[in-house]
Order: sequence, then structure tokens, then C-alpha cells
Amino acid sequence: MVKRVSVVGSTGSIGKQTLDVLRVHPEFKLTALCAQKNAAALLEQAREFTPFLVGISDEGAAKELKNKLPAGVKLVAGADAAEICAAYSEADIVVNGVAGFAGTRPLFAALNAGKDVALANKESVVCAHTALKDVLKRGKGKILPVDSEQSALFQCLLAGKKRSVRRLVLTASGGPFRGYTREALKGVTPEQAAKHPTWSMGQKITVDSATLFNKGLEVMEASYLFDLPAEKIAVLVHPESVVHSMVEFSDGANIAQLSRPDMRLAILYALSYPNRAKEGYGALRLEELGALHFELPDTEAFPAIPLAYGALKEGNVLPIAYNAGNEVAVARFLRGELGFLGIAELVEQTMARMPRAKVTSLDDVLFADAEARRIAGTLSRTFT
Repeated sequence: MVKRVSVVGSTGSIGKQTLDVLRVHPEFKLTALCAQKNAAALLEQAREFTPFLVGISDEGAAKELKNKLPAGVKLVAGADAAEICAAYSEADIVVNGVAGFAGTRPLFAALNAGKDVALANKESVVCAHTALKDVLKRGKGKILPVDSEQSALFQCLLAGKKRSVRRLVLTASGGPFRGYTREALKGVTPEQAAKHPTWSMGQKITVDSATLFNKGLEVMEASYLFDLPAEKIAVLVHPESVVHSMVEFSDGANIAQLSRPDMRLAILYALSYPNRAKEGYGALRLEELGALHFELPDTEAFPAIPLAYGALKEGNVLPIAYNAGNEVAVARFLRGELGFLGIAELVEQTMARMPRAKVTSLDDVLFADAEARRIAGTLSRTFT
């Protein structure tokens, strides 16, 4: 049986790797594509896959697509293009590869339309988890995690009952600056932070890996996806990036998922679930691995993880402030307007100044995100 797939964020890292998977798996049929503004790449994808629907959020960029798409391909343009493609009636499953908080609306659109979502967007879960619970209860769709760590936990949890889980162990590569002191981190440049030692990812998430903010977001995401408290979630630095995460059960057994660091494995698993496809994206030769190393993260040099635990324990607007502050800070860092250590400082101050409020609906989430970005924008002038 053919499974019909819609891809939002198709010109980004996750989107491109999803299309790599679809090229060699005829059991999946691409029905919709959507990008933010990269019209040239989107046109190339549309000509190769000839989906029924193509969307682009930037209306100016949409002009480059008019009268150029293959015959029969419908074009939608504007701020709601990703939501339209995510809710497209001809799709069975939606791959949400939109980066950052912008992936929140497409996630809700897909779930409200009863679609399963292969989700690579952790920010939407972190910020809108309360509202997501209500949507998941009402709808027919479900979330299948695509982040390598969450996918690993999802797979490992199949080995036992939830009541038997002692803790979830998220692994982190440590990024390019593992072992650096705070003093050494002062001189880190955007060019250095944008180079990951093991993974090939987009620029923003690569910086998040370098600061460990990516891991902080994953701690919160794991708590919300698997409904476990902060004290049952741990982080270990694992530079080889072979063990993608582990679950420790009550009898002391640790169930781990091992594979090569290739996002296509997690994407293919989500698309194929509950089955497993025949493909060797993550294939390992264990005899060639040598040693695997694990260590605790240096939370003094990299305070993103303790900040995440603080946000998770207080809840409500704090996870939203954590994410929004980080997005503002990373954008400023990449422009050369903020130092590497200033990213965590700005996030901490955003969280401290964020007015406390309860979050129950998507509107509450959107309002809190806007407020956090306003606060972070004023603070960004004070850090160097």
C-alpha cells in the first residue's frame, strides 16, 4: 500500500533528506511540498517529484514559480502556505521539517486534519505541549519523532512498560567545543560554531548543538512527548554519536538505539512505522567502532541544560521564553552582534523577565512567544 507524504520545510536539511528517502522508496508518494522562500530549490523539487500541491510562504518568491510548475501542480502562497500543505487532504503523513517556532502552526494544522506527523521540530512541542495534548486527544493523528534522540527513545521504550522506566538518557555529541572552558568560549566565532563534528544539519540547529541549547530543548521535548518528569531525564555527552539515546528500566537494564549518525534512518522509521523498511542508512559494523565514550556535560561552561531543567520544572511560559530567547540570541550571534557566551546570558535574562502566566491554548502560546521575543529584543542590546 502506498503511503502519501506531505513535506513542509522541503528545502531545509530535514526536507532534503526526506526527499532522499522518497527517491529510493516507491512505497511513498509525495503529494505536497512547501518551503519558506527558496523558490529555485522548490521548483527543482517540484519538477522532479510532480506533487499535487506546492506551497511557498514568501509571496514575493512565489512569483518565481508561476507558470513554471509542471502541469497539474497547484500553487499556494502566503503566510498560511505551510499550514495548507500540512493539512492537505491527499496526504497520509506529514514531515514537519520547518525550523524553530515557525513549525508550530503546521503541526497543529496537520494534527487537526487527522494526519500523522513525522516531527523534526522540537520547538513546537516544547512551547505548545499543553495545547497539543488537547489536539491529540480530539484528533486521529499522532506524533512520530524524527529527531534522532527522540526517535531512539521512542524505539527503546517499546522494550518495556512505562511504569518500569527508571530514566531516559539523552546523548549529546558535545558539539565542536567539548572540553572548552568558559574563558576559551569567549572567542568562539559564528563560523566555528556552525561546523558540527559528526552531524550535517542546518545552521541554527548546529549552533544550538554547540551551545547545548539543542539538548536543553530535547530534555523538555522528551518530558512532554513521553510524559515523564524532569528527574527521570538525564543527559550524557557521547562524542561518537553512535548511541542516540537510552532507556534505563527498573531492573537495571539499559536499552539503547545504535546507528550511524544519519537522519534518514529516523525519517524512514517514522514514515514506515510500525514497520521497518529495508535500507541501510544507519548500518554499523560494531567490530570497527572501537571504544564508546560517555561523560557528564560541563554545565558551568554550557549552562543551557540547567536553564532547560529550570524552565521544565516551572513550566507554563518558561519553556516558551527559553526557546524564543535562544532564537533571538542565535540570530544575533550569527550576525556577529553577540558573543557566544552571550547566548545563554540573554536566554537567562529573558526567562527572568518573562511575566508569569498560564498557557492552555495555541493563542496563549503565540502571545507568550511574541512577548518573549520582545523582551529578548530589548535585552540583546546589553550583551556583547
